[in-house]
Amino acid sequence: MDKTAHTCTPFNDSLAGVDGSALAVSRHPGSRVPVLFAHGFGQTRHSWAASARQLAAHGFSSLAYDARGHGQSPWNPAGQPYHPQQFVDDLIAVSGQLSPTPVLVAASMGGLFGLMAQARWPGLFSAMVLVDITPRWETKGVERILAFMQAHPEGFDCFGHAADEIARYQPHRPRKSEQALRNLLRQSEDGRLHWHWDPRLLSELGQGAQAHQQAIAEAARRIDCPLLLISGGRSDMLSQATIDEFLQLVPHARHTQLPQATHMLAGDDNHAFTTTVIQYLDSLPVLATDGKSATSHLTGALQ
Repeated sequence: MDKTAHTCTPFNDSLAGVDGSALAVSRHPGSRVPVLFAHGFGQTRHSWAASARQLAAHGFSSLAYDARGHGQSPWNPAGQPYHPQQFVDDLIAVSGQLSPTPVLVAASMGGLFGLMAQARWPGLFSAMVLVDITPRWETKGVERILAFMQAHPEGFDCFGHAADEIARYQPHRPRKSEQALRNLLRQSEDGRLHWHWDPRLLSELGQGAQAHQQAIAEAARRIDCPLLLISGGRSDMLSQATIDEFLQLVPHARHTQLPQATHMLAGDDNHAFTTTVIQYLDSLPVLATDGKSATSHLTGALQ
C-alpha cells in the first residue's frame, strides 16, 4: 500500500445529533474501516487532528466530532440541562451515519459514553479503544481537571495569558501556539477569550459524574466487541486497581500502557499513541472484511 496516497487535508462538515442538532465534524477520507473519535470533557474534535492524519497515512478514514456544548457544536438551550443520555444518544446517532461499522477511539468522557452506547446497542462499534478511562476512576484526577476548568470564569485577556495557564497545568508539554489556541477558545462580545465549551457543563455534567459509575460498570460487563484500553503511566485518573477491575468486567479486553504519558496521553506522545491504535486495528480479524452492519436506521430510532 502506498500510505502517502491516503494523506489529505481534512474537511469540515456536520452530522445530525439525536435531536437534529448539527454537530460539527472533521473528516479524513480513506479506504479502510472508519474510525470515530470521541473527545474528553472540555475538549474539541481538534484534539484528534494529529492522530487522524497518521491514521489517514495508513488508509483509515476517520471522523471526529464536537460533543454538544463543546467547540462548534450547539449548546443546549436555557432550560434544557445537559444529561449523559443526550451524549450517549448523540454518539449512537453519529455512529449510525457511518458505514461500514466504525471503530470507536474515545478519551475520558467520550469513552464512558462509548461504553454506554455499545451496551445499549450491541454491534454499534466493530471495536473500541478507550483512552485512559475506565468505569471507575480516581477522584483526585477528576478534581484536578475540574479545578483547572473552573479557574478562570472571567476568561483571558489574550492568547498569551491562556498559554501561560495551560503551561502551568501541563508543564511537560510544549507551549501552546496562538493557532492551536484558536481551536480551544472563543471570543465574547467584550473581547475576552473563554474556553470553547458551555460553562453549564461543569455543574450539570461534570460535578455529578461519579454518581453514574455503577451504571457504567454494568454497561462494561455487556461489551462483547474487541476492546483495547490504553492508559498513561503517569495518569492520575486511573490506578492499577481501577484497571484491574475493568479487566475483570471485560475479560476479553486488552490493555497497554504508555509509561511516560499522563491522562492526556494522546497529546503527550501522539505518535506512540496512534501507532498503538494502528497496530491494534491491524491485529483484528474482524476488520479484515468489508462487511457492513445495519446501523443506518439508528438515527431514526432515536428520534
